[in-house]
Amino acid sequence: MASGLPDYVASAQPVPKEKRIPWFSSTAQTYAGIMLWFVFWQDVPVGAGIDPAKGEFSLFAGGTLAQGLGVALLGVVLAALVCHFLFYLVPGMLGMKTGLPLYIVGTSTYGVTGGFLMPGFLMGLLQFGWLAVNAYFSAMLLAGTFGQAAGSAAHLAIGIVWAIVAAFVGLKGIQYVAKVATFLPLIPLVILVILLVSTIGGVGSFDPGAAVAAGTAKVVDAGGKQLSATPPLSLFHVIAVIGAYIVGFFATAGAAGCDFGMNNRDAKDVQLGGLVGIALATIFAGGISLLAVAGAQGLGKAGADLAVLRTTSLMGSILSPQMAKTFMFLLAVAAFPPACFSSFIAANSFKTTLPKVNPFITCGLGTAGSVALVISGYAGNAAGVFTIIGASFGPVCGAIAADYLLAGKEWAGPRAGFNPAGWISWIVGFAVGAFNFIPSKPFEMPCPPVAAFLVGFVLYFLLAKAGMESKVLPMPGGQQAAAE
Repeated sequence: MASGLPDYVASAQPVPKEKRIPWFSSTAQTYAGIMLWFVFWQDVPVGAGIDPAKGEFSLFAGGTLAQGLGVALLGVVLAALVCHFLFYLVPGMLGMKTGLPLYIVGTSTYGVTGGFLMPGFLMGLLQFGWLAVNAYFSAMLLAGTFGQAAGSAAHLAIGIVWAIVAAFVGLKGIQYVAKVATFLPLIPLVILVILLVSTIGGVGSFDPGAAVAAGTAKVVDAGGKQLSATPPLSLFHVIAVIGAYIVGFFATAGAAGCDFGMNNRDAKDVQLGGLVGIALATIFAGGISLLAVAGAQGLGKAGADLAVLRTTSLMGSILSPQMAKTFMFLLAVAAFPPACFSSFIAANSFKTTLPKVNPFITCGLGTAGSVALVISGYAGNAAGVFTIIGASFGPVCGAIAADYLLAGKEWAGPRAGFNPAGWISWIVGFAVGAFNFIPSKPFEMPCPPVAAFLVGFVLYFLLAKAGMESKVLPMPGGQQAAAE
């Protein structure tokens, strides 16, 4: 241990300038692949589902289209800009300026001892939530091609096998899927374009009132189970629900911008990579999903039930049942590499934070957790999972942003032990982000991931000004100035 630094920090080597690559061959294409994942865009019109088995029905009458298409599209645009400017840009700039990954850069905000847990271990732990969501929905599409419903034995069996195989490949053979993953995002891109072309003619005829009425009428199912629980969202709440869904989905990927930024050549690469791969891709995927549902209703292609708002559930009505099955199969195939990458990130995190523990054990336990989420059906509650992820990483991104600005838009360097400013801001920020899970809460927290970010940012700033940061430890060999 040199100068009080643990070995994992002291031995960190920045990516040299000559090995950096352009934004369009790294950051943009990787992030675009994430935002084109069908699990993200299929539920943008839904906002929050009633339950996993009936996920095509929104918890709110009319879903996020209740106030019209324009309001919903505005919500997507605002959420996309928040993802880029608040959650991604500072980690991306820190990665570019230092050439170092998140688990090293994060030691400035959480300390060299605390950095093992935050953001390192937490990042790995949350990847298994991602794996569970991926396995649940990919298996649902695959089972659907054989006429098996969500929650059926076939669906759960496929989900279990999917999670186990993806975890194994991510742990031992990610190199075998990396090249294929470069081209697979083209599948959802093409499918989205086909859906847009097939429905664009009905956008002008979309009637949000009809969607609201259908959602309101969807009171109980055949078994008497409550389906539609709340009245339609107000204009503000449409934007807030879309923001919570999209930003919660993106939160960990935003913090991982540090790992992408360390491979970028300059600030222009960081900006363009995010604007194209995050903001533009989010607006493209989320916007087309909304347009397709609205257009399908306007053309009378939404089937007999206008309360169905999940985009993939409408493909059979928009196109044809056989084509829909083919597209579902292709979307599931395109989702396999992201499942492997989630496992790969988790494995790297655990190898760093728990170097003496066999990664087969740590990843095996994590995969068991993913399987449990699939079997329980909780993985089908994508909006709920994204809320937890946003609550966990919203304050991380907020605190890192405050730390960056306080250091003069540079990396301050690793701090000793547990940095109090970072940990206090995270605990309070997480409580704010997870507030809506309190059973008898006095009010509803609007857009929890953004609220968690703001609390993390403000609290870290105030605590740092109050002198509650631990001392900075010098990095050997000038790693802090790697990109200068």
